[in-house]
Amino acid sequence: MIATTDLVSYEDALATYDPVMGLEVHVELGTRTKMFCGCSTELGAEPNSQTCPVCLGMPGALPVVNATGVESAIKIGLALNCEIAEWCRFARKNYFYPDMPKNFQTSQYDEPIAFDGYLDVQLEDGEVFRVEIERAHMEEDTGKSTHVGGATGRIHGASHSLLDYNRAGIPLIEIVTKPIVGAGDRAPEVAKAYVSELRALIRALGVSEARMEMGQMRCDVNLSLRPIGREKFGTRSETKNVNSLRSVERAVRYEVRRHAAVLSGGGTIVQETRHFHEDDGSTTSGRVKEEAEDYRYFPEPDLVPIAPSRAWVEEIRAGLPELPRVRRNRLREEWGVSELDMQAILNAGALDLILATIDAGAPADQARKWWMGELSRQANESGTALEELRITPAQVARVTALVSSGDLNDKLARQVIEGVLAGEGDPDTVVEKRGLKVVSDEGALTAAVAEAIAGNAAIADKIRGGKVAAAGALVGAVMKATRGQADAARVRELILEQLGVSER
Repeated sequence: MIATTDLVSYEDALATYDPVMGLEVHVELGTRTKMFCGCSTELGAEPNSQTCPVCLGMPGALPVVNATGVESAIKIGLALNCEIAEWCRFARKNYFYPDMPKNFQTSQYDEPIAFDGYLDVQLEDGEVFRVEIERAHMEEDTGKSTHVGGATGRIHGASHSLLDYNRAGIPLIEIVTKPIVGAGDRAPEVAKAYVSELRALIRALGVSEARMEMGQMRCDVNLSLRPIGREKFGTRSETKNVNSLRSVERAVRYEVRRHAAVLSGGGTIVQETRHFHEDDGSTTSGRVKEEAEDYRYFPEPDLVPIAPSRAWVEEIRAGLPELPRVRRNRLREEWGVSELDMQAILNAGALDLILATIDAGAPADQARKWWMGELSRQANESGTALEELRITPAQVARVTALVSSGDLNDKLARQVIEGVLAGEGDPDTVVEKRGLKVVSDEGALTAAVAEAIAGNAAIADKIRGGKVAAAGALVGAVMKATRGQADAARVRELILEQLGVSER
């Protein structure tokens, strides 16, 4: 194993080698029942309570294809500009693992339902990079192993393992890219942008929530290096089950550096699976990677082939929703923002959060203001992705409503957001606990203004003499006295009224 300190720098690696990527993304479909049986897919049930003879692989149990799963696969294929097969079938992928109760996975091999597509993704500077899609095929998920007694939660060092087959048989779509070449030093960014755009597409189709942190969408990162100028690909490694956009980017970057270190030192890359470690962004060896022939694929004898009619495919195509790139262009025009501003929103991962905040009742400009301003600042300072902040779009919408009603000003609203992020409760609870409402008592404001004038006679004389701009100093004094809880505009009005000066 190469220590992190022994890695070649990313820049040095790219000076000698050209990265080639292949991304395999597994998406759990949001169907009510499993792919080949009627068991529920609802999350949170007691372990092994959502199983039956089919998904447990009992002898004689016969599977039946989930029609919604097939329709979802066609939707995904069409949205990825794929050809939809006129005839395809399932295959058995044979291998033993404890969370595979049948000892084979029902999948598709040489006859996928969708193939030869592409997805255009936009990078942070606005450049569009086309990722070509090899295939999108249907299969089923495995069960879940929980390794107990070790320090890492992995099988190595564990005293025993617990198996939950509730997830076994949940419908999956595996989306496989063709080799991604030409990305150069932007390979990590391209990988992240692709998975991000794919997640947005899956969500727009409504076929899955695609929540990576819950395992509903997982990415396997295949990477190899080849000397610059050489056509033949190098030996690849496959980093399994990477479950966040940031981690996809980090996994590519790490593997580029690791491969370069091995090759530059005269070593040989082993074709293997690898585990990604969130804490330091490194990968470690898993197992030697099998080739396709090792799985002994053969046609699934218990399932008939699938032959979606062209009329049905076109009906599905006609019913596709507005796709992410089209929606972004429409929103940019509706909001009246520049391409640069929209790109900043996309780069921050704020678009869906802004839209959800608008749906919760906030004006579009206010939703953008808070997510791209205070909340982005909080995310940057804490090193947290915007979507992982402990505040919901509905809570942000409530903050905007409190500002709009005059109960909060911007300064107080920022304190409310800090309280929500700190786990002190929803916005109204934070306002109550911290006593943050704007002072709207006219008598109290009038008294505070009079006190500020009396304590700053020289400034008051300047204002009386026509230097109205000096009123800002008295506004500041009143805001300080009221702990920022006054309406600054109303305070200014009262100052000028008490000094007998009109706004010019």
